[in-house]
This record gives sequence, structure tokens and C-alpha cells, in this order.
Amino acid sequence: MKDYIVYILFAVVIVFYFITKFNKSKAASEIIKNGGIVIDVRSPQEFKRGHFDNSINIPLNDLANQVTKIKSYKNGIVVVCASGARSAQARNILSKNGISAYNGRAWKNLN
Repeated sequence: MKDYIVYILFAVVIVFYFITKFNKSKAASEIIKNGGIVIDVRSPQEFKRGHFDNSINIPLNDLANQVTKIKSYKNGIVVVCASGARSAQARNILSKNGISAYNGRAWKNLN
């Protein structure tokens, strides 16, 4: 009986993970569809190896210096990186500067 409970819990966790991932991807897609910009906060070397189409590269360590430029983007902002850690930091930096941004996490997950 205990084995079934473990399997059921495992299945619920997997389903919840994919639903959450889909909803996050959908939110980022809506911002992009409505004219939003994707800011990739990885290093220029990482960006050159692959990136989301039409995204712009502003490395995380240069983000605070680009706040004035970023404030000019009026249709929404999605920040991405390789895994979601740097994009979370980027979202916090932008938020502290009065800029609303969505953490799109890994750039490869954008549709």
C-alpha cells in the first residue's frame, strides 16, 4: 500500500511541475506576443553560442548601468539566462529601479 502512495505522490509532483512550467512559458509568450522585449543576462560568450530570436544581450553585471535604456521598453520585459538564477537576480535589480520584468528563466524554454 505504501508503494502506491509513493507512486501517486510522484505522479502528482510531475504533473504539477509540467503545469507550472507550461503556465510560466505561456506568460512569457504573451509578453513577447504583445511586443515585449527579451533581455538575456548571460555573458556575451554564452549569448553567441545560442539565444532566443530577437532577444538582446545585457549581461547581469552591466544591467544596473543600462536602467535608463531598459526603462524605454514599454511593452513588457522578459529576462532570461541559462537556468533562471541570473534572470531572478536581474528581475530583482530591475524591480529595485522601478522596472517591472518577468523572469522567463532559461532562454531555451521560451516558445
